[in-house]
Amino acid sequence: MTPAELAALPSPKFWRRVSCGLYEQLVLLGVIAFTFLLPNLALGILFGASLPSWLTFLYLYTVLGIYFVWYWTKSGQTLAMQTWRVRMIGINGFNLTRRQALWRYIFGSLWLVPCVILQWLFHLEKWQIIEMLFSVALFIWPLSTFFDRRPVTERQGLPDRMAGTRLVELPKHLVKLS
Repeated sequence: MTPAELAALPSPKFWRRVSCGLYEQLVLLGVIAFTFLLPNLALGILFGASLPSWLTFLYLYTVLGIYFVWYWTKSGQTLAMQTWRVRMIGINGFNLTRRQALWRYIFGSLWLVPCVILQWLFHLEKWQIIEMLFSVALFIWPLSTFFDRRPVTERQGLPDRMAGTRLVELPKHLVKLS
């Protein structure tokens, strides 16, 4: 498809975004297991050491950033986005540059801020934190599409509006698995 044709496609509806996000979290479990759990298990077993929590967070944030930026600049789609026929494009319909993808990742992870504040305010336990992160990432953050005053077929979530990117829903006959 040409950039103009991509730019003319409708935005994915709320439940397609939620479904894609749920599937994305399942895929990310594999990414995290491969890039994080295995090395850290080896570090703990071989040397009896573990990374401090701030370094663990920074490491995970970086690994996930590399995953998203690479996929978004390569094809505009992560593995979950390919399954749900969702593609990320620039406003003009072209693939994202690294800079655009990085900003989209940073803006897309801003949902962590209210989660940290809620954890601090209510002294949540580990499973409560996981439930909160899961709920906010899957349901609350996608609700930001309803704050966009454009027509339903053009609505974008807050991270896309801030980064100058767009999510579009691909037609069934254009499903491309890279």
